[in-house]
Amino acid sequence: MKELDRGAEATISVDGDVVLKDRVKKSYRLNEIDDKLRKFRTRREAKVLNKLEELNFPAPRLHAMCDKLMQLRMDMVQGNKLRDVLYQNPVVLSEELGKKIGIMHTNDIIHGDLTTSNMILDNEIKFIDFGLSFFSAKEEDKAVDLHLLRQALESKHYDIWEKCFEAALKGYKQGNSDSSVVLDRLKQVEARGRNKAKF
Repeated sequence: MKELDRGAEATISVDGDVVLKDRVKKSYRLNEIDDKLRKFRTRREAKVLNKLEELNFPAPRLHAMCDKLMQLRMDMVQGNKLRDVLYQNPVVLSEELGKKIGIMHTNDIIHGDLTTSNMILDNEIKFIDFGLSFFSAKEEDKAVDLHLLRQALESKHYDIWEKCFEAALKGYKQGNSDSSVVLDRLKQVEARGRNKAKF
């Protein structure tokens, strides 16, 4: 077994073509609180992955969930991180990712960490790392998800982010029939962000 990544929330290891995600114990939290939180997040991520499989959405397929070990076993997603290849065809790829975010939001799935490091390009864009994901029908949560995408694009792809985000919103409208209310709320979210920046 080989460790692929170690983040604040979990370690990611690979065993053949299977990925193991283990939620890390936090020593600064009381044991009882830590166990409950990690168990809740492990179960929630598993539910999101199962829903995505029902939708035939391009994301890892869940093999097993163990809320005693706080572990998920899932498919290894092959390909290049979108972060590294977005520049090759930024507008077309951004429109595709926007459409897929729209599909998730139509099904009330909030990713919670929409960065191009959490998207893999193979024959299509596939989404990974649903550790912060949750279910919500609220326009606010969907708008914040898009706002986080904008911030990620601006940070990692500063020379092309504007055309990428514009294309992503175009795709979003194709994937989400209720896009107008979410995009209206996005304007409010971004206005709040600008006002905070003034102080």
